[in-house]
Amino acid sequence: MGNDLFSAAYFRKFYLDPKTRVTTPAEMRVRAMLIASVLRHAAVPVRRILDAGCGIGLLRGAFAAALPRARYTGLEASEYLCERYGWTPGSIVDFAPRAPYDLVICYDVLQYLADRDARRALLNLPALCRAAVYFSALTAQDWAQNCDRSRTDPEVHLRTGAWYRRFLQQNFSYLGFGVWLLRGVTPVLWELERADAGVTVSRAPNSRAPHAPARPRLRRRVRR
Repeated sequence: MGNDLFSAAYFRKFYLDPKTRVTTPAEMRVRAMLIASVLRHAAVPVRRILDAGCGIGLLRGAFAAALPRARYTGLEASEYLCERYGWTPGSIVDFAPRAPYDLVICYDVLQYLADRDARRALLNLPALCRAAVYFSALTAQDWAQNCDRSRTDPEVHLRTGAWYRRFLQQNFSYLGFGVWLLRGVTPVLWELERADAGVTVSRAPNSRAPHAPARPRLRRRVRR
């Protein structure tokens, strides 16, 4: 991502000016609470978070409330934002941390990358993550049907959702609501809560995920 695009003017227009911003702190608090709730329900612990392409850091305070024990790291390619907010400089395309993070956030970043770099970023995710990824990117369908075009940056690469899923599915299983789990990490869910409900999934016998408890956690259903 070039630094010319991600200047002070860009972030003022899309994130700070109430008349033109594409999201609000309140919306991001809801998003962080959703991600935290999905992972908590699936018994996936989160102690370290990497927000790749964190922008002005709207999710930092949101995750401080939703996951108060988790340590947040913002990764940002914009020199302007790194100087202003103290983020870790770097790109999701080739960032190589000393240790992987429990949760990686990649929210509205990859539509700004050309196909080659977007592919590299998706294939780099397993090196960044030891449990879960929250992934979202503006797609061609979103542009046609879902987004407010008057507030959405049009200078992006619009791809299909299938294009992104093709690479994500190589290393991750879909949990739901934009949350993907690294293969080998097994969520504790009721059968029909799973995204693959109705689909037969084969597993290696006696395999256990890095985050799975030593013995299966049992949940009780309560009559209502």
